[in-house]
Amino acid sequence: MPPTDLHRATGPRTALGALAAALVVAVSALAGCAPGEREQGGGPEAAALRLPPRHAGFDYQIGGAYRPPAGVRIVSRDRSDSPAPGLYNICYVNAFQAQPAERSAWPAELLLRDARGRVVVDEDWNEPLLDIGTPAKRERVARRVNRWIDGCARKGYDAVEPDNYDSYTRSHRLLTAADATAFMSLLSRHAHARHLAVGQKNTAELAGRRNRAGLDFAVTEECGQYDECEVYAKAFDDRVLDVEYTDGGLRAARARWGGRLSIVRRDRDVSVPGSAGYVRRVR
Repeated sequence: MPPTDLHRATGPRTALGALAAALVVAVSALAGCAPGEREQGGGPEAAALRLPPRHAGFDYQIGGAYRPPAGVRIVSRDRSDSPAPGLYNICYVNAFQAQPAERSAWPAELLLRDARGRVVVDEDWNEPLLDIGTPAKRERVARRVNRWIDGCARKGYDAVEPDNYDSYTRSHRLLTAADATAFMSLLSRHAHARHLAVGQKNTAELAGRRNRAGLDFAVTEECGQYDECEVYAKAFDDRVLDVEYTDGGLRAARARWGGRLSIVRRDRDVSVPGSAGYVRRVR
């Protein structure tokens, strides 16, 4: 887990391999433009978007920005950091849950609560889920998250990565996949209007809804480890950036997808060079 004052990745997840295998036959491949080309995405409201190149050097720096290694063309960084000059830059935003340090900044009525009035928390990260269960609440939450997206645009990012799309699976059935898709579509529409592409973060079970949600590419964690890469590759026409956290996951991802997807091995804390646990490998 990155430091708690930063905006973290989803981290270790329950394997969705069986579901992913079933989705492969349901998700249709979509044609994309050549690397570096601009593409219309996300519906009629979207401006021409610059999408990440396929099969390009990738680094995942959401735990802290540092000089990208040689060969890197795509970088994902936390919204508090600045883009890397001359590269394709993705802005990480925790969109569906509240950071522990930011919980008090959210209106109490926008934190998801159970029937007894208790806030529903993602216990792995101690993050309250945001209440996106009604159109009115989705609009209110989106207004706040969209201000962060505006900040990404002002800094010069090319795309945004809204994390915790899958938080509905941790809501004890208080939220649904339809709620998540509807909320994501609000964020995507806003981002597209600011010329930012939008990456789907994990959530293989919703890859078939990419058009409805206005999503342009995928950022995945451990799709090699959990045998989910094919779902994302088909849905996003190989425009997939995969982060693996184990050597075994890296080997699995590269064995089948090394010639098609952008794959990097990072440490789970997504730490910076010089840190004791820093790991970054592509082979």
